[in-house]
Amino acid sequence: MLNDPYGKRLYLTASERHAFLQTAMKMSGDIRSFCEILHFTGCRISEALNLTVDRIDLENEVVVFETLKKRKTGVFRSVPVPSNLLNILELVHHIRKPGKLNRKLWSWSRVTAWRHIKVVMAEARIQQGPHTSPKGLRHGYGVNAISSGVPLNMLSKWMGHSAIEITAIYTNAVGSEQKQISARMWESI
Repeated sequence: MLNDPYGKRLYLTASERHAFLQTAMKMSGDIRSFCEILHFTGCRISEALNLTVDRIDLENEVVVFETLKKRKTGVFRSVPVPSNLLNILELVHHIRKPGKLNRKLWSWSRVTAWRHIKVVMAEARIQQGPHTSPKGLRHGYGVNAISSGVPLNMLSKWMGHSAIEITAIYTNAVGSEQKQISARMWESI
């Protein structure tokens, strides 16, 4: 669901995602790269922390995540990313440098990663609420993708959902996101 039991939204809006990204760009390299990987891929914190150098496909401009929410290992998905994210990963983590390919990009605990995200959200002046969390960032990615016209089946694949019905929750966005989705419908009239 995109709302908690009290009706509060659980995702970052487009303006909040923008503020988060702008603030992240001012952070130290490892925090910035972590925030950007979450912003541009919609991955879970645990999936980002499990990311290794060999799962950055520079030629195809995708990041390959192991979907950790499945009950079995070895389930992977490729998520396209902008080239500027790949440049940040190179600058901070030296992903093109020969060496240990299975080297993790971040050595933090899940709690430390969560704290970094919360600090960036606070510094971005995103109003406190259930949406100000890493999960809110993931949901914001989903809403943004739907608002941008990404087909549900593609978004489902990118987010690692087991069923398209799970991904369909992102069509329940409210406010300006809902207006943007409905505006696409009226463009053909």
